[in-house]
Amino acid sequence: MKKIIIILIIGFFITGIISISTFSDQYVDAGSTKKVHFTQTITSSQDPGLGHENQQLALILSPNKGTIYDGSMTFTSSDLVKVLVLHEINQNDVQGQDTWTVNKNTIYGLSLIDPEKKSGSFEFTGAGLALHSTNSKEFTTTVSVDGWIRGQPTQVLEQKLEFEKDDPSLLLSRANVPAIIPMHQGIHSGNNILYIITDASDQDYAKTISEKQKWNIQLSQSIKDIPESNSQKIFIFKNGIKGDGLFGFQNEIFSSTPEQSDYTSLASIIEVTWKTGQKEIVFESASDVINAEKSGRLKFNEKNVIVNVPQIKWAGDQMKIRSDKQISNEISFSGGQIIEIDENKLTVTFVAHRSWDSEGKTIYRIVTDVTPLGPSQMMGVVHSPLNSELLTHSSTNEIFQFKNGIKGSGSLGFQPSISSSSSNEENYSPISKIYLIEWHNSSFAQILQTKSDIDSFQDDDLVTVSIARPTNDEFIINSPIIDPFQ
Repeated sequence: MKKIIIILIIGFFITGIISISTFSDQYVDAGSTKKVHFTQTITSSQDPGLGHENQQLALILSPNKGTIYDGSMTFTSSDLVKVLVLHEINQNDVQGQDTWTVNKNTIYGLSLIDPEKKSGSFEFTGAGLALHSTNSKEFTTTVSVDGWIRGQPTQVLEQKLEFEKDDPSLLLSRANVPAIIPMHQGIHSGNNILYIITDASDQDYAKTISEKQKWNIQLSQSIKDIPESNSQKIFIFKNGIKGDGLFGFQNEIFSSTPEQSDYTSLASIIEVTWKTGQKEIVFESASDVINAEKSGRLKFNEKNVIVNVPQIKWAGDQMKIRSDKQISNEISFSGGQIIEIDENKLTVTFVAHRSWDSEGKTIYRIVTDVTPLGPSQMMGVVHSPLNSELLTHSSTNEIFQFKNGIKGSGSLGFQPSISSSSSNEENYSPISKIYLIEWHNSSFAQILQTKSDIDSFQDDDLVTVSIARPTNDEFIINSPIIDPFQ
């Protein structure tokens, strides 16, 4: 029996080491902290944990004593699975918590993340990472991991990534994926609008909207300070005639659409309440609502909250739908960002593009509006010239795109872009100015995944970083971070 246990232990750790050694990995040494990135397809095997004999496990990051993994994972699986995270503990720490062990000597705290899913994305911190199924049937999974290794796992650190010199390429798994986003109905000057909500500057409003539309939006505190001249108005009704608005009353009213030169997706919320004793009607324009407030029929509550509400359809026009609806890793950024507009289900399907945040974690972005006109027409999105005034505003982040170097799924055909912020930082904003990175010698190009990588290679005079100026105008993009797997 002891021999069997020893074989299981050895097999488990060797499997983890072999799996990691076959990944398309990249590790960047930073003292005792290492950068890890890989994409791999794994077939599960019998879970070697005691009491798990009839269950399946796909090991992603092998436990190594004194090692902590921290990062994000995206996965898709042939069967329903749970994310399993291990935590290094000793016997005295157990005290009734869930544990995992193969020999009762080395014990790990066990976190099984509910619910079971066939795909998803997950941020983790722990001593090991796996996908787990209570079914005895094998499953196959493709996982992509971006993160850090803290400690000195020598088995892992010996593995290096080498690119073919003649044809270097970075082919990320799920570089582009569909993102189905709920739409809402709005009104402008008597015409119907279909729009989406992706960000809010206020935590309570972000939570309320997420719950009402059953699709999570991002908190972006930085857009709260956007000047009034760089936002439009959205009137949200808190009472009155019942309808499909956010609070169950008439639809929201917008002060502009893409037909106007002052259009922007950023809107300042004005809550509208009917005063007692007034005859309630359905308004169809911003001017009518403003006049009714001036005459004393309504009360305005200006919330000092900005929401990102890109319009999908408006009077006589809409965002461009791609003719090529097959989403692949190599799909072009040109020709439209939308696959389908379903007015019956009130959903729109965007192409979500995979990239990295400032810390090297995987993020997905959609593109809704752009300035100047040329790039907006090329990508098939709304032109929003008003956003050019935000070039130097504190709410505007930076996105770094690559002009040459490692071939990949970025907008210019090279490696994916890098953002100057992450979605969980206070300075996150969907509004970004575009910078271009150019390698002085493409044969020396490496994969960069963090803002500090860019700064380091710029300091070493290996790359040039310059602001993008198509047609001599600043390149400003509304590209909110979203979770396409919810």
